Amino acid sequence: MRREKSPGLKILWLWTIGTAAILVTSVVRTRMRDMESLMNAEQQNNHQEQQNPPTESLIVDSEVIREDKP
Repeated sequence: MRREKSPGLKILWLWTIGTAAILVTSVVRTRMRDMESLMNAEQQNNHQEQQNPPTESLIVDSEVIREDKP
């Protein structure tokens, strides 16, 4: 004969599993948001670098001589 679980115990297990699912979902959502913002920042940096080509600077006697990279 198997023992029947009380309704209170079933509710407690349901509550525990539900709470764990909510916490896991929250963490995953936060990580995805962080990853998305990081990728957007990298894309903006790449876009800005394409618009403004890097230059080399040389300081000679307090004058700055800039040379564009080919």
